Order: sequence, then C-alpha cells, then structure tokens
Amino acid sequence: MEPAESRTAPVGRTDLLARLDRVLATGGRALLTGPPGVGKTAVALSVAARAEARGEAVLCLAALPADRDIPGAAAAALIASATLPGGDDGVLDGLPGPQREAVAVLCRETPMPEGGWDPVALRLALAHVLRRLTARGPALLVLDGTQDIDTASADLLRFALHLAPPALRALAVHTPAAHDGLPAEPCDPSAHTAASLWEASEAEVVNVPPLHADEIAELLIHHRLPSRMAGRIHKASGGNPRLALAVGRSLADARTPVHHAEALSLSGRARDLARSLIASVPAEVRGTLLIAALALRPTAALIRRAGRPRAEAELAAAERASLIRLTEDGTVAFCAGIIPSTLVHDACWSERSSGHAALALVADDPVEAVRHRALATDVPDASLAAEVSTAVETARRRGNSTLAAELALLAAESTPGLDGARRIARLVEAAAEGARAARADLTMRAATDLLARDASPADRVRARLAVLDTAGQGLTGLDGLYAHALEDSEGDTGLRAAVLLRLAMKYVLADGDPVASRAAAVESAALASSVGDEHTAARALTVQARMDRFLGSPDAESVLARARELEAAERPLGVCNAAQILGVRHALFDDRLAEARAQLAALLPLVERRGPVEDAIELYRTLAEVEARQGRCADSLAHAGRSLALTLEAGLSPGPAWYALALAEAAGGSFARAASYARRSVRASEEEGDHVFLSRSLYALGRVQLLVGDVSAALGTLRRVQTGERAQGAVDPSMLRWHEELAETLVANDAPDEADALLAEARPVAERLGRRTVLLGLDRADAMRLAACGKPDEAAGLLERVAAAYAEAGLVLEHGRALIALARVERRRRRRSAAAAALTTAATVFDRAGAVPWLALATEQPPAVSEPAGTGPGGALAALTEAELRLAQLVGQGASNQEAAAKLFLSVKTVEARLTRIYQKLDVRSRSQLATALNA
Repeated sequence: MEPAESRTAPVGRTDLLARLDRVLATGGRALLTGPPGVGKTAVALSVAARAEARGEAVLCLAALPADRDIPGAAAAALIASATLPGGDDGVLDGLPGPQREAVAVLCRETPMPEGGWDPVALRLALAHVLRRLTARGPALLVLDGTQDIDTASADLLRFALHLAPPALRALAVHTPAAHDGLPAEPCDPSAHTAASLWEASEAEVVNVPPLHADEIAELLIHHRLPSRMAGRIHKASGGNPRLALAVGRSLADARTPVHHAEALSLSGRARDLARSLIASVPAEVRGTLLIAALALRPTAALIRRAGRPRAEAELAAAERASLIRLTEDGTVAFCAGIIPSTLVHDACWSERSSGHAALALVADDPVEAVRHRALATDVPDASLAAEVSTAVETARRRGNSTLAAELALLAAESTPGLDGARRIARLVEAAAEGARAARADLTMRAATDLLARDASPADRVRARLAVLDTAGQGLTGLDGLYAHALEDSEGDTGLRAAVLLRLAMKYVLADGDPVASRAAAVESAALASSVGDEHTAARALTVQARMDRFLGSPDAESVLARARELEAAERPLGVCNAAQILGVRHALFDDRLAEARAQLAALLPLVERRGPVEDAIELYRTLAEVEARQGRCADSLAHAGRSLALTLEAGLSPGPAWYALALAEAAGGSFARAASYARRSVRASEEEGDHVFLSRSLYALGRVQLLVGDVSAALGTLRRVQTGERAQGAVDPSMLRWHEELAETLVANDAPDEADALLAEARPVAERLGRRTVLLGLDRADAMRLAACGKPDEAAGLLERVAAAYAEAGLVLEHGRALIALARVERRRRRRSAAAAALTTAATVFDRAGAVPWLALATEQPPAVSEPAGTGPGGALAALTEAELRLAQLVGQGASNQEAAAKLFLSVKTVEARLTRIYQKLDVRSRSQLATALNA
C-alpha cells in the first residue's frame, strides 16, 4: 500500500484525520475500524501522506484475504516493503547471524529447516526493522486489513510493537465481521487477530462514521457523478462511500431522468456490493432480515411474532455486520436503503408472500395489516381493494403521505381488471397521491398503467399532470408529456388551463423563455377564470406576476394583488409557487426585509405542522436569503442548513438549497464554503437544465470570487450570468443584482470603460422601476470606477453617501462593504486615519452581525509595502489605476510576470499588456526603473 505523495483528504474526513493525528501523537497507537466500504483505507492513506509530508518515514502493509492461511505472509511482506527501493536500504544491517538467517527463511530466500523457523530470532529481527525506521526521527507504520493477517505474523508483530521505541507510531485498519465479539471458532484465526495484535499496545479505537448527505453530494461531484440525486443516493447507501459511488454510477449509467430515478431498479456494482454485505451473515439471519425489510415498522418483537423465534440473536448478528442498527426498544433500522431493497429484490415470490402473510397476522395496526394482506397475494380482489382504498384515507389523515401514495397504488393494482372504470379511477387517484408525496416512482407506475388502458382523455391528462408535478426542477426531456397532455385536453377548458400552467413553469425553468412563460400563464388564467377554477387562476396569475417582474413590467404588483385576492378566497394548502410566497420574494427584492421576515415567520409554523415538505423547504430557503440580506448571519445559516437537510431527506434537487446555503455562508460562515456550495448549485442546476437557479448560483459564486480577490475568475463567472440573463430577456435589476458585481469586477480587471457602460445601462431601469437599493449598489460600483480612473475624492464622497444610505435601509452587510471600499479609497488618498476609522466602523458592524468572513476583510492589514510617495495628488503614480498599481508594486518587489499573474489571478498575456501601459504612463523602460519610480 503505497501512500500517494500529494493525496488530499477524503471527502468529509478532515475532522477525523485531525483526530487521528492527535491520537497518534499522544498515544502512538490507533485502530481504525468500520464496515466495509466506509473509507478506512482512504483515511489511512491520507494519514500516511500527511506523515510523509512532515518528513517522517512511513511503512505500509496491506494484508489480503489470501494471506490469512499462509503462515508469516504478512511479516514477510512487511520486511520486504522495508527493503524495497524507496525503503530504508539498511534496515537489516547489524542483524546477528541467527536473526538474518530467520529472515531469509521467512522471506523464502533459503529453504525452511526441518524444525521450522526460529520464532525468537524472527521476533527480534522484526523488532530491529521497526526500530531502524525511527533512525532519522518519527516514523509511522500502517497495517491495513488486520483481519486478514495470519496468526504467525500477528504474534511476531505484537512482540515487535511491544519493543518498538515511542518514536514509532502505528495505525491499524480493521474490518469487523459478524462474529466479532463472539467466541471465535478454533479454525478461524482472523476472529482474534486484531484484538491480539493490539492487546499490549493500548491502541485507541477510532470508528470511521458514514458520510452525511451533504458530504455524499460532495463525493459525487468529486467523481463527476450526478449530484442532484444526492439525497436519494445517501438513503440508498446509508452514507457508505463505496456504496454511494456504486449507486451513483448505476444511476448515471442508466441515464435515467431525475423524475424517474426512484423507479430505477439498481443493478450492477451497487447490487453486487449489497449482496456481498448481506452474504456476510448466515442464511437464517438473512431470513430474519427479509421479514424486517417487508415490514413498515420492524421491531424485534414483531419479527419474532412473525415466525422468527431467534429474532433477537439473529438481528444482533446483523448489527455486528453493520447491516442494521437496533435501538433500545428493539426497532430495526437498516444501515443502507439498498440492503432491504436487495433482500426483497432477490427473494422469490413465495418468500415475499409468506413473509407478508405472517406480518398481516401479527401487525397491530389495521392499515399495516391490510397492506400486508394485499401484498401477500397476486390475485386481484374487489373487497380487498376496497379495504386498501379506505386505508388510504386513514394514512392521509395521519399525515403519512408516502404510505398513502403506496396504498393508493396498491388499491388500484388490487382492483380486478374487469372493473375497468374503478381501476382507472383508482389509478388517477394513485398518481395524484404520488405527486402529493413527491414519489415520482409511484406516480410513474400509476400513470404508466393508466396510459396502457382505455382511459378517457381527461384521465390521461390528470395522470400526466401528476408526473409533471413530481419532476421538480428537472423539466427537461418531458416535451412528449406536455404535447400529449395538450392534445388530450382539447375541448376541456379546465384541464387546458392546468396544462398551460405547467407549460408556463417549464418555459421559464427548462427553456429560459420568460416571454413564452408569461403568455402561457396569461392564457391559463383566462381559461381557468372562465370555468370558475380560482385555484388554477391564482397560480397562473402568480406566474404572470413573476414574469412581469422579471421582464420589468410595472404591472407586476397589480397582477400579484389579483392573485392574492383569489388565493385568499381559495385558501390553498401549499405555498410553493403561490402568490403569498411570491409577495414575500418581492419584498425581499425590494429590501422590505422586516415585512418579508414577519410574513415568513407567520407561515412557517403552519407549514411545519401540516404542510408538504416542499413548502417547508421553500420557506426555510427564502428565510435564509432574507436573514442573510438583513445581516442575521447565524439565523441565515441555521435556516439554510434546515432547508438543505429537508431537501436531501426528501430526495429532491439540492440546487436551490445549495444556493441558499452559499448566500448564508458568504454572510456568516466561510467564503470558501460559500464558493463550494455555489459550485455545487451550478452543477446541480446544469444537470437539471434549470436556468433560473443556474443564474442565481453563478451570481453567488462570482460575488464570492470578487470578494476574495479572485477577480479573473469572478469576471468569467459573472459574464456567464450576464449572458444568461440577457438571453432570457431579464430587465428588472433587483431580482439578481449582478450588474453592480460585474461592474466592480470589470474595474478590478482594468476595464473601467466597460464598467461605466454597464452601469449606464442598468441605472435608468432601476430609476424607472424605483429600485432604490439597487441604485445604491450601482453607486458603490461607480465609486470604485472613479477611484480606478484617478478620481479618489469623488469616489470617497460617493461612498460616504452610499454607506450612510445602506445603514438607514438596515442592510448591514452592504453598509460594512461600502465602508471597506471607502477605506481602500482613503488609503489611496493617503488619509490613513480616515481609512482606519472606516475599517474600525466596518469591523464593528460585522462583529455585531456575526459576519465572520466579512470581519476578516475589515480587519485585514494594509499591504506590507508602504504606498510610494508618488501616489499622492499630483504624484507620478497618480495616473495608474488601482489594478495597475497593484501589479506595479508586485513587479517592483521582484515578481516575475508568471508570479504576478498567479497572485493577481490574471493571465501572463494580460500582465504583459498591463505592464506596457504602466511603463508608458511612468515613462520607464525597465523593471529596475519601475522599482525606482515606486520608491521615489
């Protein structure tokens, strides 16, 4: 096992690596354990790489299952590794004759003597090898796969480690088996190898935990797999990295659209890995696990009553094999969702049927009992179907939408085919229930069954609408559904309005065409109103108001008011895409933040108590944006985190939640994490074909890049936003405030004229629409342009007014940002006390808000190189722009063009062109003359 010299930390393991470093530094011994595939070897390799980076000697051994039956195999491999190229060539120097002879026998260099090798000599020889590792300082021994180390080698290593000096630290990697912790079988030495190897070394046991859902998303991105299904993949894998990658590759290879992903029957590597985990336990344990997989709420008592008298013992064995977790009350939870699905998938019909029949007899809940009775037979039964249909109402009343959706489909499938009308009606209901539960797989099954039957056009439309409603952000690739729905809705005004409403959403999200979206929304509202469908009319008017705002129409607020009136009369259960939530977002766009926050705070308890998960996600995400804008940084982070957790748990597209978390992290967390979340959101939005959140996430990324000084990357990112927004015909600059960020980025990239043109384009629109705080942002960017163009006095005056106006508007972060800009301009004016005062005020503002990354910006020290005398009014350097001055200072200190380009995030070609202009302005011809001019 060769540690890579530049290996990076595995995803989600930074804290674990830090803990291992501490354990090894203090105790010298650590035993890394966890289930197969959790990433123990990757962590051990990273520990080894970190040790090598510190200049320590590292010796690694990876035992293989085949080594278990070969006496001395692991010890021989360890000695061989120490003497191979790259190891210590002198590790065997000084060995007495008997020890050297014993090593030669162990490594098969000489024949085995009749009496076998000398165990004492071998112990001493191996101890000598380990001591020699520390000849030049601290050393690390990594033993991977201790469960596969043969008994003879384990005995030798135990003795050698007991004699090893304190400078030798040792890390072992062990995968427990289902029988660990039980009396070992005499013929199975692996059961006690790890324990015996470390019994005298007092090693600290460190468990490698599964990854969180967000870390699974990062892992998928790292391996170029679709991250939009991170929540579903986390559920399927239980956070096990190897399983997660296998599931991700299975989904990617199948090229299944996101709205079909849950219906995909996982195969290939993912199923094989699950089967290998299941095969680690005996057949009787697998039988008990199958009953647990078939039950809705499996407990040890329920499984025992269902005909498994040794349930507790068999479940305990499964827990030791990391297949399940058992709570104190005996509740069974599978460690990975693919394990129960594989158990059910691989079981024959008779096994599943008998299992459901047994559970039906012992279930103490009538809903669960009827579910099991229906699943125990494949013969449709009218009376049984009626019972299941009644159970749907009970499940819905309990708030269990997923169970209601499953039962609705089961009721339809249990209905005899001869009763065609009733079966079709139940399939329509099942599709609708699946949509309400956001279960795309169940919805698709119901719709597919219905569309294969002689259903009416209206029923076909309703089934297709349900499928569209479960597609979430991923509306690409569904053109056929829309076309068929439009065709079948011909002559039915109400259904036509419903189809046009879905088309309006598709036009803006998937096609990036707000004009077409508005037209479809207008037609939908008119048709719905003509048949008295106030619910659809309100939703269509909401879409129209959203597009009106985007397109800069002054009618947006009046259209939204009409939608609110209809919505108040209709009292819809959901808030997603509702007029009420759009009103909140308009308040956010206008920086009426107290109003937006109050409305969200009133809605949130109601939604949490009885609303669908999509509504809670929408509210938490919007609240995070409001709190970030208002400077309530800790609250913003909490709300964004909750939005993401709910999103991943529900298996929905994480793009919008990652965008909200990027904003929250940029406000009160870390600019680095903000950029990471923004990049994830970009990736997910691109996978979904979601134009709206693609622009938003690119904006969030470009803004952070600008703030941290990566102005070249920021320019490329924000230009993508500009291109996308212009392609969509965006007019209102308040919905996504990229104009001010791009203008400031252009200034930083020495393009003040282009920045001036951009500001001149945006300002009249903002004035016409009355976007007061947008104008403040444009003024801040304009002040930076003035400073770069050699007008620092005008820039300072403008920034003072902007900072005061932001403070009055309650925009805390923007207030502090304007003060930082003012400080930079004041330093350029050589007014150091004024610059310090501005920074102190900014730091106070950020500190009160908990704006951690902004506080770091406000407390940064001025450049180490003092500003040259020539930078004052009338000085020779006053003609340089701020970007040119930064480059001149770097080159004057001796930086090469390549070094300056790297530090300023520019291309070498840009540096060369900028240096030419600097030479011309200062009338110098060489780098030495430039240095003289800077220090004059």
